[in-house]
Amino acid sequence: MLIAARVAMAMAAAFVVAATGIGWAGYRNISGGITTSQALAGGPASVGGDQNILIMGLDSRLDQHGRALPEDIYQALHAGDETVGGYNANVLIVLHVPGGGGAVTAFSIPRDDYVDLAGCAGGPCQGKIKQGYGFAYQRALDALDTGTSHSSTTSAGADDPMAREQAAREAGRKAEISTVRHLLGIPIDHFIEVTLVAFFQIAQVVQPITVCLNNDTSDPYSGADFHHGVQQIDAAQAMAFVRQRRDVNDELFTDLDRTRRQQAFIASLVSALRHGGALSSPSALRNLLDVARQNIAVDAGFDLAGFVQHASTLTDSPLSLYTLPITGFGQNSAGEDVNIIDVSTIRSIVHNLVVTGSPTAASSGAQTTAPAPPAVLNVINASNHTGLATSLEHTFASRGFLEGTATSADNIATATLLEYGAGAHDPAQALGDQLDLTPTTSDSIAPNTVQLTIGTDFTALNYLSESPTTDAASSTTSPTAPVTTVAATATGTYAPVPTDLTRMNAVAVPCVK
Repeated sequence: MLIAARVAMAMAAAFVVAATGIGWAGYRNISGGITTSQALAGGPASVGGDQNILIMGLDSRLDQHGRALPEDIYQALHAGDETVGGYNANVLIVLHVPGGGGAVTAFSIPRDDYVDLAGCAGGPCQGKIKQGYGFAYQRALDALDTGTSHSSTTSAGADDPMAREQAAREAGRKAEISTVRHLLGIPIDHFIEVTLVAFFQIAQVVQPITVCLNNDTSDPYSGADFHHGVQQIDAAQAMAFVRQRRDVNDELFTDLDRTRRQQAFIASLVSALRHGGALSSPSALRNLLDVARQNIAVDAGFDLAGFVQHASTLTDSPLSLYTLPITGFGQNSAGEDVNIIDVSTIRSIVHNLVVTGSPTAASSGAQTTAPAPPAVLNVINASNHTGLATSLEHTFASRGFLEGTATSADNIATATLLEYGAGAHDPAQALGDQLDLTPTTSDSIAPNTVQLTIGTDFTALNYLSESPTTDAASSTTSPTAPVTTVAATATGTYAPVPTDLTRMNAVAVPCVK
């Protein structure tokens, strides 16, 4: 059994699991009927066969075509009807699958992290990371209404509700992917979009689901009402389990605890995969595939057959699930509660998880070749943000660059440009991956030097040394305290707090808050 592939696909709403269970012949046709997207076209890619797969769980109470769901589904969801919710990406998980073999790692991004939002010209430029999708979705609909859309949707197609829906969702996907990519500083190679109803239907296929809680818990908003200990729940209860974000018994229950609930559900799926049960049934696996065809979207470049073939070479090491930390809670200028984060710390954690599989840098050891000398970084500020060049110099000096010059251009530029001299291709490419830029070589740049010219299109919030005075929630770029890695299942004085990086192993059913 391709357990590594199955573990990965539990993270991906289990639809590839269905294919691996059905068999290779059935797998060849898995993509038929599943919505495919061009949202990833042209983005940076991982090297060495690695794959970073972004899983986006939408808050929409509609299907993939924007249509209302049957009334019995709304009753079971306990989350309102089609007028409730929107297009927030309430679940954001990046799954890292190593190309050279090894353990699969996943990390969850808290949905209320306050960040720069991609594609925000003429609209909100900062907000909760979950809002990137919905803001872009609405801008696309507005552009279609005014006839200013630059999408491939024709004026005739703009009158077709299904075509409008797909054009708007494409805009949402692009913005959310770019926002996540910019925050984490890593390529996103593939994505899988899952709706709320898809989760419910998956839970229906695999129920009963075994979960474990450290204490009794209750939340009238989500419908959660569970006792402590190991227990089996049905699909409707599973919705409440993963959506709970309040607890009448615990005022310290936070949205990050909700994130760990989602991971616990995934761990339960993985446990079921390892020990048989509902997911061993060919009919259940085919039902999962049907769910995928109705309610899941993937990027058009996702070679599912190739992925399964690659996954068969992976080890059976436990899947590790991390929840990225925040530095505290705050409010934006509109008075909304948000998570304040430290961008440089987040990128450091993610880089280490992707490169070493550990949240801390790899331990020193013997090297077979001498490391390349660090490249010099020169930054030219051609934007409207005073002090941005100096902030960028300081930021990237702590990430392997030698601090060069920080100057201001004579004229404002609209486009950001990344160039490099002889011998600086690799550091320029690494910087380009973090900033979502494509570097170009230039004979006018000194050897072993990278030059970054900042234009007005550059999203500057995460790099400015001072936060806007009108907004108390702006993200910081210098850590306020070291990050502690804590077991997601810990209790008592060792229970996780929002500033901790938490880790969960999907080797059994974990007990969580």
